[in-house]
Amino acid sequence: MQKTYSNKRVIFTLVFPGLLTFVFAILAPICLSVYYGFTDFSGLGAFNYVGFNNYKEMFKDKNFWISLRNSVMLAFGFIFIQHPLAIITAAILDRMGKKAEGFFRCVYFLPNVISVAVIAYLWKFIYNPSFGLLNNIAKMFGGKGTTNWLGTGNAIWSVLIVLIWHGFGWGMLIYYTGIKNIDPVLYEAAAIDGADNKQTFLRITLPLMKPVIQINVTMAIISALKQMETVYLLTAGGPGNETQFMANYLYKQAFSAFRYGYGNAISVVFVIICIVATQLLNVVFPKEKEA
Repeated sequence: MQKTYSNKRVIFTLVFPGLLTFVFAILAPICLSVYYGFTDFSGLGAFNYVGFNNYKEMFKDKNFWISLRNSVMLAFGFIFIQHPLAIITAAILDRMGKKAEGFFRCVYFLPNVISVAVIAYLWKFIYNPSFGLLNNIAKMFGGKGTTNWLGTGNAIWSVLIVLIWHGFGWGMLIYYTGIKNIDPVLYEAAAIDGADNKQTFLRITLPLMKPVIQINVTMAIISALKQMETVYLLTAGGPGNETQFMANYLYKQAFSAFRYGYGNAISVVFVIICIVATQLLNVVFPKEKEA
């Protein structure tokens, strides 16, 4: 077997399909995006090389900065609202009995199983200013109940609530899996030493969950930058451009405004931001040196 795997032809046969897939599915599209980002390509027909004009325009584009700001706001919402709640919920689920644990795990993850289109239209009905559930609840408590939750000034906050709620199940499930992989002996030893649930969570669970937290936070940042489907179905980036997110704005420029070159320039900036964010997280969560 060792002789077989030391054969260069065998190695090439095993590696080549994966390498070919990587080149044509990932590397080539990225290179093409970089290339088209320097052109005025509309998606069809001839195009011209325009150098850094797309990038110069991007940094003067008010709507681009709105989309980036909204994506950053969503990332902060994921990290500082969704994830703390998710890890606490996962820790509570871990302490429940098997039946209750399984039931609530399914309940929290259920929104992630439902189609994005269904989620978007469900929240559209909840936010409806005429007959929506939210306004009816407000009326019950003496409010006017005529707020346009997807209107100017309210839309971005309403969209952020939907996105944070919808992604909660994934974050919770990842944290739940991480907690389940912690050796129960550590909790037993802590209980013998007289540690309560709060001390156990802060001194054992959180420190041992650092790698899981890093992965989850990285995924949250990337997810915030590439949010599109829910936003598109909920508000289509409106009113005006108030709820534009980077991926949504990229799609609008490339396929609705027929500015494929400009859209690709935005995608290049998108990739750069993801790489920088990942490197910053590696600094925040340094790898522990092996003894």
